[in-house]
Amino acid sequence: MKNLDVLAIGDIVIDAFIRLKEAEIMCDENKQNCKLSMDFAAKLPYESVEICNAVGNAANAAVSAARLGVTSGLLTYVGGDQNGKDCMTSLERDGVDTTLVHTDTDKKTNYHYVLWYDVDRTILVKHEKFDYSLKEVTDRIVVPKWLYVSSLGENSLAMYEQISNYLADNPEVHLAFQPGVFDMKQGKEKLSFVYSKASAICVNVEEAQKILGESSRDIKTLLRSMASLGPKIVLITDGFEGAYGFDTSKPEEFWFMPIYPHTPIERTGAGDAFFSTVVTCLSLGKTLSEALTWGPINSQSVVQQVGAQKGLLHREKLEEFLKNAPDNYKLKQI
Repeated sequence: MKNLDVLAIGDIVIDAFIRLKEAEIMCDENKQNCKLSMDFAAKLPYESVEICNAVGNAANAAVSAARLGVTSGLLTYVGGDQNGKDCMTSLERDGVDTTLVHTDTDKKTNYHYVLWYDVDRTILVKHEKFDYSLKEVTDRIVVPKWLYVSSLGENSLAMYEQISNYLADNPEVHLAFQPGVFDMKQGKEKLSFVYSKASAICVNVEEAQKILGESSRDIKTLLRSMASLGPKIVLITDGFEGAYGFDTSKPEEFWFMPIYPHTPIERTGAGDAFFSTVVTCLSLGKTLSEALTWGPINSQSVVQQVGAQKGLLHREKLEEFLKNAPDNYKLKQI
């Protein structure tokens, strides 16, 4: 039996970053609903390609937690190919427990193409249909303090039911839920039993609107509405505008945390870095207020590198950034 502070659960992928040279961003008058535009049926030059192994929301969270000094593991599935072996090597190098990384020799490891233009990206995603199971956790091969669940594939409903049953049987275990593409496609009604058991949930503004079917961007409205689904703590990120937190045990307090000053190169993994850092802080017994000051520091480091993991900080370096933070890097109520 292995005791873990954080066990991340979700699909692992390889990201191939293709840096575009010739493209155009087209947005509406409010700079929303932006589209990436390129010439059709043409040969387009690109600047570079960079391969990032063992990424994906859950894998990023496991690596983040390990670098911050807590014990972390990953429950995920790889194919019986070289890509799968490369993912295993990468996780082990970062000190992530790979006991629950399963190899399915008949399938391919998930592979995404990231169209990188300016400081942002559009990701082409495809997830293999793996046979998810929580059996080894229910059999107590590993015993986690926190489950960090994100970005399972389209066939994940049965796995979520297993997770829900496990949490009911083990109320001391906390659930951190970061809805992925297919989770949001399922709809909040179908996954209501997951939202209701979450100790903490994190989405960005656009994801919150999509989950709720809400057109308003009013932060307090979105925080309250997400909280009404059941999670105890709601976190909403808003890119360069900062991040917001709401603890349902203190319903009159709405927190805002600005970004840590930085110049981004590309923004993949910023949300993963923020939420995984907050969850790691909570697993260490820190308050939400403390955790909110840690999260943006890891985010700013990540977006100054290519990919979601290169910039993830070790705890000593993160605390150094916090010590030397500018005067305006302060948590405040809104």
